[in-house]
Amino acid sequence: MNERRFFPFLRTTALLAGLLALAGCGGTVPPALVGTAAAPQSHSSQTGRPAAPPVPASQATFAFEPFVGVPGNTADSLSRRIGEEAKAQGLTIVRRIGAPATYRVKGHLSAVGDNSSSTVIYVFDVYDANGNRLHRFSGQETSNETSADPWSGIDGNALDLLAKRTVMALQSWLTSAPDGQ
Repeated sequence: MNERRFFPFLRTTALLAGLLALAGCGGTVPPALVGTAAAPQSHSSQTGRPAAPPVPASQATFAFEPFVGVPGNTADSLSRRIGEEAKAQGLTIVRRIGAPATYRVKGHLSAVGDNSSSTVIYVFDVYDANGNRLHRFSGQETSNETSADPWSGIDGNALDLLAKRTVMALQSWLTSAPDGQ
């Protein structure tokens, strides 16, 4: 097989494998996201549309669970970036372990790469205090860095975009309440 044809095939196969692995982490399977950076896609577990949050946006607090599938140094960097972006956008993040929060957020991430770029694929689920999944959003960010280890190819710019999109998706969901909560 021609090398120029093989690498795109390998990358597509790796992306699909990553999405299938992430799909096993929860209820519904997120749609495949192919290409470069994509805006987060939102889903609820029952309707395919974002479920309205049960708490007014001004009272909502979020606690992020440890990220699944991410090396420690990258997880620490992403956590810090999400915290900074949340603070800048007025989203309340609870950082103490075991502290009460309106919502718990679980993130499942995977990285794939080829000879020209590395891509991080993510799925975040938002749960209420009773463990019911209320909302899911997913997406991907691509870095032009490459490495034998795809996570090493995910640069700071990709993590910054992932943090911004994560906070933006949470804010969008919070303000989606139809009755003006």
